[in-house]
Amino acid sequence: MIRIGYAPGAYDLFHVGHLNLLKQAKEHCDFLIAGVVADDVLIQHKGVKPVVPLAERLEIVRNVRYVDEAHPAFTNDKVAIWKDLRFNVMFKGDDWKGTEKGLQLERAFGELGVEIVYFPYGKITSSSALRRTLKNIDELARRVRERPSAMEPAFAF
Repeated sequence: MIRIGYAPGAYDLFHVGHLNLLKQAKEHCDFLIAGVVADDVLIQHKGVKPVVPLAERLEIVRNVRYVDEAHPAFTNDKVAIWKDLRFNVMFKGDDWKGTEKGLQLERAFGELGVEIVYFPYGKITSSSALRRTLKNIDELARRVRERPSAMEPAFAF
């Protein structure tokens, strides 16, 4: 039986953590499908607007050598996605393991015969940390722009 894997993610600000996840996933299946979460789904479920638009994130992920196919995920409903793609193993970070959403996923996929494989959640780089850094840079730039110029007097007489 061919092992078809599914690795969903935002893959925003693509970094080595994403690459490692896809590499590990490919080591556990014969054919790897990456699900790239659509912009509106990401905003709705995580409250985060992606920095990189969906079309560009798809292009990046499609060109990772471990990925056999990349599909946009226009829903957060993994069972609905399974009905379309028919994978038999799904890969998630272990930050899902033991959580309510992880347990719900395990129950739903257990009934369908789909295995859930958890990988250690990497601490190397995260999109959240990159987003915070960008936000801090923006804030610093705003403060610098608002600061009085060195050529302007600091006080008036």
